Amino acid sequence: MLNRITNNFAGLTIAGVALAWFFPSAFTWMTDGRISVAGQSLLSLALGVIMLAMGLTLTFEDYRGLAKMPRALLAGVALQFTIMPLSGFAVAKMLGLEPGLAVGLILVACCPGGTASNIVTYIARGHVALSVAMTMASTLAAVVLTPLLTGWLAGAYVEIDRLNLLLNMIAVVLVPVVLGTLLNRLFPRAAERVSAVLPLVAIVLVILIVGGIVGGAKAQIAEHAGVLLLATFLLHALGFALGYGLARVLGLGEIEARTISIEVGMQNSGLGSGLAKTPAFAAQFASVQQAALAPVPAAISAVWHVLIGSLLAGWWRRRG
Repeated sequence: MLNRITNNFAGLTIAGVALAWFFPSAFTWMTDGRISVAGQSLLSLALGVIMLAMGLTLTFEDYRGLAKMPRALLAGVALQFTIMPLSGFAVAKMLGLEPGLAVGLILVACCPGGTASNIVTYIARGHVALSVAMTMASTLAAVVLTPLLTGWLAGAYVEIDRLNLLLNMIAVVLVPVVLGTLLNRLFPRAAERVSAVLPLVAIVLVILIVGGIVGGAKAQIAEHAGVLLLATFLLHALGFALGYGLARVLGLGEIEARTISIEVGMQNSGLGSGLAKTPAFAAQFASVQQAALAPVPAAISAVWHVLIGSLLAGWWRRRG
């Protein structure tokens, strides 16, 4: 039953998004920041639980194995910050998006990989340790590359609280993953039992997060639905396809190519939405209306990258 649920991640995600559209309040509690535990937002805690689940599936041998694949790690991060930003710029130009939507699309395209990519990689039977390493490496690189690339492609400079971003990534990604790996090392039998239900827990949390983002931006999404759906779909479809294809062209194996495809195709939409709402970023626009549109592509992006990624993950999982 758990395998059947895991393999239908895409269908469950679609159902969750549909419920969030009609009953936003059932999901927005996860992402609106009103609920916190020990000073941490519920969203951060949910991401931490997902990463803890991933850590429980890893061993220290997996990390040592990274030293044997620096080529895959470097290639993945390089593709992350070339394919997506250039695709975002090309799609915005091709569709003639108005300034707010265009800059919002380019901004999310210039963000690092999202933590949801790690669970999708796990479902796809990809290389989870490589996925986690790419998420961390791309996030650290984003401290410099996101504002530079956004400024170059969108004509606006985005200020990032670098220390806060780094501390968030350490708290949300690094600490839970390492803790999970330590628990796996110290209590292998218990970790093995818990691992049986980890995919289900992670899927529920991902659906709640995506539903919260969609429910919170319902009005803006409805107003620009057609062009937003097309633009964000093209962005992520290009990311997944080019990520896989170019990884294979570079001579990487099937498992590494799957992982890179997922990491490139799935962005940190929460970061993109947060950056787009900052006063420093909003000040770049000539009108309040255009500034209000900038966070919207990130909300749609959160849906598409999970849907496309989950469909690919289910297909790759069945292929083995």
